[in-house]
Amino acid sequence: MSLSPLSADVRQRLQQALAQLASIIVGKEEVISLAAACLLARGHLLLEDLPGAGKTTLAKAFAATLGLDFRRIQFTSDLLPADVVGFSTLDPQSQALVFHQGPVFTQLLLADEVNRASPKSQSALLEAMEERQVSVDHRTHPLPSPFFVIATQNPLEQIGTFALPEAQVDRFLMRLSLGYPDAASEVEVLRGRDRSELLASARPLLSREDVLALQQAAAQVAVSEALALYVQHLLAFSRSCGDFVHGLSTRAGLSLVRAAQAYALLRGESAVLPEFVQAVFPAVAWHRLHSVHADNDGHAAALARVLAQVAVPL
Repeated sequence: MSLSPLSADVRQRLQQALAQLASIIVGKEEVISLAAACLLARGHLLLEDLPGAGKTTLAKAFAATLGLDFRRIQFTSDLLPADVVGFSTLDPQSQALVFHQGPVFTQLLLADEVNRASPKSQSALLEAMEERQVSVDHRTHPLPSPFFVIATQNPLEQIGTFALPEAQVDRFLMRLSLGYPDAASEVEVLRGRDRSELLASARPLLSREDVLALQQAAAQVAVSEALALYVQHLLAFSRSCGDFVHGLSTRAGLSLVRAAQAYALLRGESAVLPEFVQAVFPAVAWHRLHSVHADNDGHAAALARVLAQVAVPL
């Protein structure tokens, strides 16, 4: 099914934005599509990668291309919650509390090495992500809209880190990894292709209003009863297959549907197809399932078995 004329116009501008992102982050078209789906589904993204993989470039490229305000927080062990959300001071003349916004007050936030911060500072960010507002000194301050967090962590670095609690990791709609570039892309980099120059020349192809309209359109993508039943079967199989400590929750299923709706919008469809659920499933399920297998390869294989064993509706 095709989109309505209005949505087709929005989609055209979105495709131009995706093409620009792909020109900056070469060879990672599917990661870009999934990250865009995460944003359009009103979710937040967890990036697990080694240093130098392009996490910061991805975040900056999204902000520049989508016309969003961008800020970055470098998480460290001495970072305080007030350094994230802001703080209040007493005005000596009026004797009133004056709130000073923290860097979380932006439209696209890069939370770099989030697992290096103390649990209290992590909690300050994650509560802001969940509530889309900040409460300081019994006063509530709404965050900008859209509000999209890209948090990063190094999966191999354990010294001086604080693992995100399971309940808080669930607040990320997706977990992705850029990984190493393919051979052709890496050759371009080695020959002097400077991503920073491409990033500096990136132009905003969408606006804040466009992003909000796209988010609304994604939420309206149709989900059939058969498709919902397929998602339920995926949840049920994850609980009974024996590959995981525990299966996917109903909330995880809702996240899977939201992500698939946004992915369908990116593909120009007005209804979710089973292949869209399959496309987003690894990114949505990876950090929500704890495999009985020790390594990432075993975990990836277990996720693939869920998709392989559950029948696709005709």
